[in-house]
Amino acid sequence: MTVNTWQSLGAAKRQSILDAIPPKWRIQEPIPPPAELRDVTGPYIQQFLKAREIEITETDAVGIVDKTTTGNWTAVEVTEAFCHRAALAHQLVSCLHEIFFDSAIEDAKRLDAYFAEHKKPIGPLHGLPVSLKDQFHIKGVETTMGYVGWIGTFQGIKNDPRRAVFESELARELRALGAVLYCKTSVPTTLMCGETINGIIQYTFNPRNRLLSSGGSSGGEGALIALRGSPAGIGSDIGGSVRSPSGFNGLFGIRPSAGRIPYEGAANSMDGQSTILSVLGPLATTAQSVKLLFKAILSQQPWFHDPLVLEIPWRDDIERETQALIEQSRTGSSKLSFAIIRHNKQVQPDPPIARAMGMVESTLKRLGHRVIEWNPPSHDVADEIAAKAYGFDGGADITHHLGLSGESLAPQVIVTQGKPQMNAQEVAAVNVQKREYQKLYMEYWNSTAELTGTGRPVDGVLCPVAVHAAAIPGKYGTVGYTTFVNVLDYTTVVIPVTHVDKRVDVVPENMEVLNDIDKANQDEYDAGIYDGAPVGLQLIGRRLQEEKMLTLADYIGAEVEKDQK
Repeated sequence: MTVNTWQSLGAAKRQSILDAIPPKWRIQEPIPPPAELRDVTGPYIQQFLKAREIEITETDAVGIVDKTTTGNWTAVEVTEAFCHRAALAHQLVSCLHEIFFDSAIEDAKRLDAYFAEHKKPIGPLHGLPVSLKDQFHIKGVETTMGYVGWIGTFQGIKNDPRRAVFESELARELRALGAVLYCKTSVPTTLMCGETINGIIQYTFNPRNRLLSSGGSSGGEGALIALRGSPAGIGSDIGGSVRSPSGFNGLFGIRPSAGRIPYEGAANSMDGQSTILSVLGPLATTAQSVKLLFKAILSQQPWFHDPLVLEIPWRDDIERETQALIEQSRTGSSKLSFAIIRHNKQVQPDPPIARAMGMVESTLKRLGHRVIEWNPPSHDVADEIAAKAYGFDGGADITHHLGLSGESLAPQVIVTQGKPQMNAQEVAAVNVQKREYQKLYMEYWNSTAELTGTGRPVDGVLCPVAVHAAAIPGKYGTVGYTTFVNVLDYTTVVIPVTHVDKRVDVVPENMEVLNDIDKANQDEYDAGIYDGAPVGLQLIGRRLQEEKMLTLADYIGAEVEKDQK
């Protein structure tokens, strides 16, 4: 009798994903290796598409629904175009876990039939293809979350009646809004990783520079959207998992505060750990597209279907107030102010990140906004809290699910197996430590009203997403630039800024060295390897400030782009 190893099971699943791509959409000629062709976005992927498909797939989500909700474009033609481009994207960078194009096209046909009969769309996302990270359960589709041991099961449970029948709450809401679900994107095993690597698809590379990572854990989403194989998608974030793929792939993405977007029915690692909650957030090519998805989801009143969602509809008044502050600044009397985290006193960001920070700072000052330095309570404390929370169970959950197949754990995963589990008293102590830290940070933010000159605390904090632009596989640096936000539960939006330029982004002579880790990071930096990689930054707001931060991100992103022309 032949015994299947986890490697062979993973390889079989990997092949089944490729087999789900229609023959007409398979790339026949050999794809040049990354050393010969780094960037497979733009002209490279366009060569496999018709002009009409390029027009559709390079329109942002807002532009698409403008067409589909008015009957100018059919849901079928839009869905087919994105299915084709997603199929190409997967062959280029391995970004998909599940492909269900046939059922998506059938759903699109039903949407077109509804429009033809009623002369109106089903909802605000009528005919919009939306990709989902492979944490979401969708009827008729498997969920592996990168675990080989989950293949053929429901979250590792064999013969569970929920398999391929149960659907996550967010998937249900997206369908009700008129969205078309057509693929699920790759994630790292365990989700607790800044790169996307698992025993099924192996590794998801960065489309703009295939020598680098697409980030994690929503790396498949980031890569797919960067290749325009999706106009918008949903990722999750417990330590940077929406933000690093957004920053690494040149996208907008939001890490909202807990309780705004429904998580009900989605698979997760360490389910039940609630000291630092994982949250869901959209990624897209424009801030307006992120807002479109966010606002649409809230219109479904998810607080009636997920007990952890707060009853906070989209607040138009906050959006208007923020826009009024922006308009006032155009008259030369700005009431907006921002702060900058140049580095976290642990590891300094690489030259392209520092340059991007300078670019945004210059734009803010040009616009008349006050910019101050950010000197909050130490982020070392936040990192300590996060490490404890991620290790409450001593790695038992991860060990169990890896053990279903016997698969190996990628060295990039940040959760360690075999540690002692914490007892209730120890968990309570961590929760107290977190609350006290949140209070200190809150009061520090309040205190900045004395420094801004506006009479109000800073409106947002500019911060790197990571020490590097994307990451060399196996070399993802500290998560210290993202995890503190999860501890604080602050709203954060990633803004794309620029790309690495090897001629400009060199290490300055006599650069300060903070410690041995900082020195090692400086020594590893190679402008030639990173050349062409996108560079994005975080704009951090206070808790539950999604409307404000999306409005500011849209404004700042447009002004930064204007300054580069």
